[in-house]
Amino acid sequence: MAEGVIYSLFSLQKSEFVLTTILDLIILKKSGVTMCGIVGYIGTQAATDILLAGLEKLEYRGYDSAGIATVWEGEVNCVRAKGKLHNLRSKLEQIETPAQIGIGHTRWATHGKPEEYNAHPHMDTAKRVAVVQNGIIENYRELREVLKGKGHQFLSETDTEVIPHLIAEFLKNLPTSSPSSASSGFLDAIRQAVNHLHGAFALAVISADYPDELIVVRQQAPLVIGFGQGEFFCASDTPAIASYTRAVLPLENGEIARLTPLGVEIYNFAGDRLKKQPRLLNYNPAMVEKQGFKHFMLKEIHEQPGVVTASLEAYFTNLGESSESPINLGLPASLYNDLEQIQIVACGTSWHAALIGKYLIEQLAGISTQVHYASEYRYAPSPVTANTLIIGVTQSGETADTLAALAMEKERRQGKEPKYQARLLGITNRPESGLGHLVPHIISTLAGIEIGVAATKTFTAQLMAFYALALDLAARRQTVSKDILEKIINGLWQIPKQIEATLESQEHLTEQLAHEFAETQDFIFVGRGINFPIALEGALKLKEISYIHAEGYPAGEMKHGPIALLDAKVPVVAIAIPGSVYEKVISNAQEAKARDSRLIGVTPVNDGEAAEIFNDLLPVSHVDELLSPLLTVVPLQLLAYHIAARRGLDVDQPRNLAKSVTVE
Repeated sequence: MAEGVIYSLFSLQKSEFVLTTILDLIILKKSGVTMCGIVGYIGTQAATDILLAGLEKLEYRGYDSAGIATVWEGEVNCVRAKGKLHNLRSKLEQIETPAQIGIGHTRWATHGKPEEYNAHPHMDTAKRVAVVQNGIIENYRELREVLKGKGHQFLSETDTEVIPHLIAEFLKNLPTSSPSSASSGFLDAIRQAVNHLHGAFALAVISADYPDELIVVRQQAPLVIGFGQGEFFCASDTPAIASYTRAVLPLENGEIARLTPLGVEIYNFAGDRLKKQPRLLNYNPAMVEKQGFKHFMLKEIHEQPGVVTASLEAYFTNLGESSESPINLGLPASLYNDLEQIQIVACGTSWHAALIGKYLIEQLAGISTQVHYASEYRYAPSPVTANTLIIGVTQSGETADTLAALAMEKERRQGKEPKYQARLLGITNRPESGLGHLVPHIISTLAGIEIGVAATKTFTAQLMAFYALALDLAARRQTVSKDILEKIINGLWQIPKQIEATLESQEHLTEQLAHEFAETQDFIFVGRGINFPIALEGALKLKEISYIHAEGYPAGEMKHGPIALLDAKVPVVAIAIPGSVYEKVISNAQEAKARDSRLIGVTPVNDGEAAEIFNDLLPVSHVDELLSPLLTVVPLQLLAYHIAARRGLDVDQPRNLAKSVTVE
């Protein structure tokens, strides 16, 4: 079918299908969205087991429903199930198929109820094409109406379902020939279809009429291809395929790949063949195993000493070296030159880490710093100021609001005089992510793969990145003496063993407290100064995994309203570390105690004053107040974990949440 005829099919002009920028994609109103996990396989093994194993590694991306589709004996066989992956596995135990090609999907629903009829894969009316998607199709309503007019029948509420119907429409209009002799027909039909899609998406597509082809597409949603011996894989994230291959190739935006038993071909959306080389993945399968822990979250809490050590070894060089700064972040001096202001955009736990980053940067480097919710910054940005560094913080590197805020800042500063131009820096655990493609400079956090949806070790890794950045700025600007710098860095080197001591002492204490608070309905967390964000993080962890209502407040603000909430049924957790605000926090805690609240104190070991005031203590090692967040967060993570586990909840996959928030 000629291109002109293709476009007239939808009464649209070809110019309307020019790919939008990442800013345009993300800022558009979200009409149909999933933020999900994709896996695909073609090779010589039975596909079903490989797909299920891959989906297990991706279930942190969503677990409202799951499904797989395979091609066998000229048919697409699609099995889907509502709820977590074990429901799909139970269904598949009744079905035996030796199919050697297939696609799988695990879904986190934001558009369309989490019901089986909305689960992926989705198929066309004739059930010859199956598609799984991560992302959004902005113009799905228009496409759906056109396709309905051509006789296509829709069975779901999702945006994804238009894709197999659209592909089927283009397949129907291919030049007449047998599928076996027109091996590129499937690819051509999909390429034509994706050029009609507006949005951000990753796709994997199979067809009964092309049983030896798996087509994958990336446009602003992550997708990686794995290369094996006579077999090939695709997935939203590397853990899904790392057990089978270390040779991977992340697709770039606007790329489409054809996987066959003979190899992989990469094209752009215009149909031009591209030459690309896979790279070797630095991966240890043990990183994604529980290693004897009951939950991934508990394992990841216990991995934090190693995360801090890895960060220290990567970021800090010997103080005796003659370099301008003892911190090694690999950032150019131009990023720091004449720096007057820093703006940080982040969401969730990353926002809490950024608040501590603000404290460190302002107190050590003397640079005015503001922290914004990325979702709010997009619609009410700060005025464009000169010599400003904009930092985006996102664990996954794919957080839609954070990417959009950075892209907006990049665009609105473009073309201005040099001092107003964008200086962009990203802090992420996934430097190969969308953030890594958007900003020129990255501080890679060294947490390793985090499976638990509630962030623990990645939060600590982000804190280490901010300590390194603040100290690097302070050293270069000479806002602190070398002696103080050395003292802080030496203190950081003590943190791993201090976290280990906290983990050893707190495991039993927090488990005991969990028995007493399993039925509690409300919690209050308070802190001041650098530990106020830890109060927020402690409350968030409890909310996320135990479903108990919890709030974090600056301790000094309790008397200005929130104190009305307090009674014997509302425990208060106070973070009281000796330093500039210690006496103030103790005084605020006594105000809560006077209202009959049970007081839990995160305090230094053997603190006599704290022992007299608090009903329960969660002691940590003695540490300088400036470094204390790296310790004080640990007992709060453990407390949240043990309460949730005591309540019999799914700690690693709390309801309504997903690890990577790729939608607004």
